[in-house]
Amino acid sequence: MTGTASASARRITDALLEECGRTYAAEAGIRLRDTPQPLYQLLVLSHLLSARIRAPVAVAAARALFAHGMRTPCRMAEATWQQRVDALGEGGYRRYDERTSTQLGEGARLVLDVWKGDLRRLRAEADGDTEVLRAGLRRVRGIGPAGADIFVREVQAVWPETGFWVGAKGLQGAERLGLPTSTGRLSDVARDRDRAAFAAALVRAALDRETAETVRESALARK
Repeated sequence: MTGTASASARRITDALLEECGRTYAAEAGIRLRDTPQPLYQLLVLSHLLSARIRAPVAVAAARALFAHGMRTPCRMAEATWQQRVDALGEGGYRRYDERTSTQLGEGARLVLDVWKGDLRRLRAEADGDTEVLRAGLRRVRGIGPAGADIFVREVQAVWPETGFWVGAKGLQGAERLGLPTSTGRLSDVARDRDRAAFAAALVRAALDRETAETVRESALARK
């Protein structure tokens, strides 16, 4: 990367973080820490975000589930199928509400059975290997490759051993913004920034062309 290109990438990154530099966990009201409850909440959010539904709806559905007390795998498993459906509906998550309610209940029971309700046990199993971590996440009903990507992308804020992670959607956002499209070069651009927030912002740019255009215009104005 040339010095000029690097300066341009930095301007775009600054504009991107200013425009939408927040994680999806923060938007969903999750105070992410390396403790069981927020890690489980992130798993639920990752599940919801991975469906073919608008991200704001998934975030609203997560907030509704948490507002109804379904913040832990125990409480999620104890809730009735209809209670989960109703909470999802409050968040506008209606297209997949019945299937998702079933998956959330089954996923919660798996988290309880396999990791005793504490995803830090999965972290210990992975022992720094991100692929092992992603494979473990995919054991949870409703968490596929996209959901695993989302979880790892957000959890890097508290599990730094994952390394810098943007996922396929984040790389799409980088391309749209004219940023490097390799994780290694993006990592250099993101140096000294909040990497989880940067990765989430790249995803927002991928999902919303207008956001990407606003960022590009703001970056040009910084010259």
